[in-house]
Amino acid sequence: MRKLPPLNALRAFESAARHLSFRRAAAELGVTPTAVSHQIRLLEDICAQPLFHRQPRPLRLTAAGTMLLPVLRNGFDSFAAAFAALGDAAPLRVLRVTTPNAFASRWLVPRLPLWQEAQPEIALEIIGTDRPLSIEAGEADVAIRYARRLPEGHAGEELFRDTYFPVCRPQLLAGGRPLAALRDMYRLPRIHYDWMKIDAETPTWHHWWKKARTLDTSLPRDAEACRLSFREEAHAIAAVLAGQGVAICSDVILAPELERSELVRAHELSLPGLGYYLLHRPDHPGRRMIALFAEWLRGVV
Repeated sequence: MRKLPPLNALRAFESAARHLSFRRAAAELGVTPTAVSHQIRLLEDICAQPLFHRQPRPLRLTAAGTMLLPVLRNGFDSFAAAFAALGDAAPLRVLRVTTPNAFASRWLVPRLPLWQEAQPEIALEIIGTDRPLSIEAGEADVAIRYARRLPEGHAGEELFRDTYFPVCRPQLLAGGRPLAALRDMYRLPRIHYDWMKIDAETPTWHHWWKKARTLDTSLPRDAEACRLSFREEAHAIAAVLAGQGVAICSDVILAPELERSELVRAHELSLPGLGYYLLHRPDHPGRRMIALFAEWLRGVV
């Protein structure tokens, strides 16, 4: 005979671990945060070890909690799928995808109708965030990470890489054609945006001018200040689209605007970008869904 903890305790832990919040778990389960806390304490007593690091905040899973979450989450998902299959309609499978905000909004979301046509039985839950979520802890099924190389300790594959070059509205260029001389870039209002700390070679104006000087050593060193500077990449792109200047941008992120000639290359000099990697747990029960999603991503580039 199976010996299992109370179902309410398991449900409370799974919800709190998924949300990393007792309050949100309580709202989902229709109980109070105190009730959630009580059920989790009961489960911890049964396990004889803590499942959460409660201090300092934010709430984090212990090693035991990290091991337990995917087992319970997959079990509850299987229960839901089995009961849904008893109804008239086949269950709709859900793949939770976490991705950087810029990639989600500018690349992935516009292409989602193509996914819905290709795989109508698999729904996508898109979690756009620049804070890496833990696929090991079950915060997402797959993660699209932007990095120089495949992050260590992860199973995954490189989908594609991008290239960076100066882009602007064609109206800022004579005849809408790229500048011929590197020094002509000084005449255009330049736009900067902050980068997350990936490595020392992030493709910014600093590195573009550094590369430019290897081609033209006479370029001055005292005129590189940018007229506009933004914390967020999305705001810099909005400024470029409004015709306010030129910025160093990714050909992947701005592919639609470049294809429609709403934006053009301001100069041919480019910088190598990074790779987009699709990561997942090697033991994920939805490996078939993940393989279909990876194949689709590669096909719609």
